[in-house]
Amino acid sequence: MKDRRPEKNKHKNKNISKPSSPSSEPSSKISMSAWITLGILGSSLLITMYGETMLLPAIPDIIREFNITYNTSSWILTSYLIAGAVMTPIAGKLSDVYGRKKMILIIMSIYIVGIFLGGLSTNISILIISRVVQGIGVSMFPIAFGIIRDQFPQEKLAIGVGIFSSMFAAGSVVGLAVGASIIQNFGWRTTFFSIVPLAIILWFVIRKFIYDIQYPIQFLEKDSGPAQVNNNGPNLKVSRTIDIKGAIALAVTITSFLIVLSYLETSSAIISIQTISFLVVGIISFILFVIIEKTSESPLIDFKLISNKIILPANILLLITFLTMFTVYQTIPVLVRSPSPSGLSGDAIATANIQLPFMIVFLVFAPSSGFIISKLGNVKPTTVGSIISIIGFFSLLIYHSTDLSVATTLAIIATGLSLTQVGGFNIILEHTPRQFSGISLGMTVLLNLIGGAIGPAIAGIVMQTNRIFIKGINGSFPSFESYNMIFLTTALLSLVSVVLVLIIKKRIPNPKLVT
Repeated sequence: MKDRRPEKNKHKNKNISKPSSPSSEPSSKISMSAWITLGILGSSLLITMYGETMLLPAIPDIIREFNITYNTSSWILTSYLIAGAVMTPIAGKLSDVYGRKKMILIIMSIYIVGIFLGGLSTNISILIISRVVQGIGVSMFPIAFGIIRDQFPQEKLAIGVGIFSSMFAAGSVVGLAVGASIIQNFGWRTTFFSIVPLAIILWFVIRKFIYDIQYPIQFLEKDSGPAQVNNNGPNLKVSRTIDIKGAIALAVTITSFLIVLSYLETSSAIISIQTISFLVVGIISFILFVIIEKTSESPLIDFKLISNKIILPANILLLITFLTMFTVYQTIPVLVRSPSPSGLSGDAIATANIQLPFMIVFLVFAPSSGFIISKLGNVKPTTVGSIISIIGFFSLLIYHSTDLSVATTLAIIATGLSLTQVGGFNIILEHTPRQFSGISLGMTVLLNLIGGAIGPAIAGIVMQTNRIFIKGINGSFPSFESYNMIFLTTALLSLVSVVLVLIIKKRIPNPKLVT
């Protein structure tokens, strides 16, 4: 079967050595082309996280300037997550059909428009629209994972995954270090404009230097059936059609449940007509989504793929990882900024200093996790990572009364989560047929975004319903017991992670062969 790439593109990028074809003899050496690809695609992730972290300190300024409530301001983040969650599986499918490099360039173009529009926002409506457009940019990351997978030898893949994942933390570190200064001296809109030229330059770099292996795929009007997870052959049949009905049902489902969580977080009445209404809509749309996906010729989510005995627990493991991580992201700033005896009576600088060790450890240890996994395989380091996470979360439950204890426990948590995250992604990569890497990783990122969206809502519900008044200070604050409840929840979820890793270990025939 012929290569789908146009003849004129088969010899482009002569200045970079092309990766070996799937049929060639595998090599354990990481090529220069692979390192260049990793550096370029990792930069796209760094720039995106840089922009997201810089915007966070500006939320109070946006609230005052646009005269909006805290509930409305939450959609600055929520709209971004919803757009990313809905678009990720769609983009994954499109990349499998039309090519990954082409989709990354299209998505980056949309993202550039979104960040430019954000800098021009004159009211909250325009800002939220810009955030939706920016959220589409999240869908490029699983596609980039697929390209990196093809460039790296299988036994060295964890190194690439670890370095790429560390760009999340790298962008956050840069954002924390630079963002506050930009906002204070030039205003919050400058955080958007500062990203535009960097993103444009990166677009041209990707267009010129990234090489994407295109596997031969036979296109049919109708699929011959769902993908078989145990089939790694190159000649699988796929459909060109996109599941629009499924996309709409998925969007309604995610939006409805996040709105329910938003009501629970901000409403004094836990059960209300609005809450019940959106909950019913969410349940109905979810049922419709499952029905549509099971009968669709080209589903956004292939239930046979995602329900694989290894891929399913690995996806749940990563969902819990992101849920606990973002629960901590939401809780720690409130804990530090709240006055004693509710919190630690810190300021914004203290908040950054306490959270920075988490980001730095994750930045340093995520790529190190990749090297460790490449030597020891996926299962053992992932198991160790989940155990370290348990130690970290239970330590945070017991010791969160001083700045030093919180910063130290966050560093421990970052060590465990980095191992678990890289190991989980690597397990999914190695047990997914290459032809379906886009849609598989799209589903994985979708679940991660859902976990990331649920985590802060859980923290918000607990803090909203367990508040105290402090003598001499206006307003109420989350009680110290509310933090105990939140950290206990994350600790118990970390125990579930260990169980999932043990299930994965049992289901892999020979874990030592999974490198």
